[in-house]
Amino acid sequence: MINFELLSFNLTNPTLLFFILGVFAKYVKSDLEVPAASKNFISLYLLFSIGFNGGSELAVSGITEQVIISLFFGMSLALIIPLYTFFILRVKLKSHDAGAIAASYGSVSAVTFVSAVAFLEMNHLKVGGEMVAVMASMEFPAIIMGVILINLFPDKTSALDKAPVQWKVALKHSLTNGSVLMIFGSLLIGFVSDSSQSVGIKHFTSDIFKGFLAIFLLDMGMVAASRFKAFKKQGSFLLVFALLVPLFNGVSVAYLTQFITGDVGNRLIFSILAASASYIAVPAAMRLVAPKADPGIYIPMALGVTFPLNITLGLPLYMQIIHG
Repeated sequence: MINFELLSFNLTNPTLLFFILGVFAKYVKSDLEVPAASKNFISLYLLFSIGFNGGSELAVSGITEQVIISLFFGMSLALIIPLYTFFILRVKLKSHDAGAIAASYGSVSAVTFVSAVAFLEMNHLKVGGEMVAVMASMEFPAIIMGVILINLFPDKTSALDKAPVQWKVALKHSLTNGSVLMIFGSLLIGFVSDSSQSVGIKHFTSDIFKGFLAIFLLDMGMVAASRFKAFKKQGSFLLVFALLVPLFNGVSVAYLTQFITGDVGNRLIFSILAASASYIAVPAAMRLVAPKADPGIYIPMALGVTFPLNITLGLPLYMQIIHG
């Protein structure tokens, strides 16, 4: 059973309440908005803060066997999830759409990761620095797997549709994507930086983090609400998929991680990464390598359904399973 006290605690999290405020603002057609320049800065700041702090913590713990196991497990999830979700989606969708959605759900959401880190902090728990590297390393395997599946199982229509998708382009884009590059770069800088000098920017990387997260989620709430209407046109199949598949992934990984690590914070992060779906890196890559895939399907699924599900019900549910 779900721990309703934990669920209530999460629902009264001020950062999450700002997300709800954003949804409400869009619903009542308010003129409230976050300036575009501010959105970009806040996005970069959140990725920078997570990456740098994670690198600093990783420098303390070092590259251990556990770190290597965690990276291998995370990348394995990014390959396995698209593999089985693709064939579920092919029941109703064309190959390009199924591949793009499968890649989205095999990849990860940096914003969901940020929300999970905040959730752990409010529960007085920490996450290992290696989990930042795990998150960043789960982006490109899922994209590549999605592209491979599109190539292996093309739609039986015209020869044009059977033209091979350039997986090398997908790999290059996924590795040089701004969000991936920022978090990997910040992780590396945090790892190699002298700890005594890193103290000088601690207030910037830590103290104002939750405030920026609240504003960011306010904007995400408005964006998610704007996607609801378009998503309704796609029917119940995709809605059920966007609700049940993330929960299945998160619950399964919450159980399996007991064989990977005993750290509660890391287990929750693994669970939320498996349950999340990318609506930034994957859409950007698919726009280049699979232009026939409809972003009006996979972006609303990831942002309008799966993201709110994870930060409201998912986090306390996975935590409850981890605690047993």
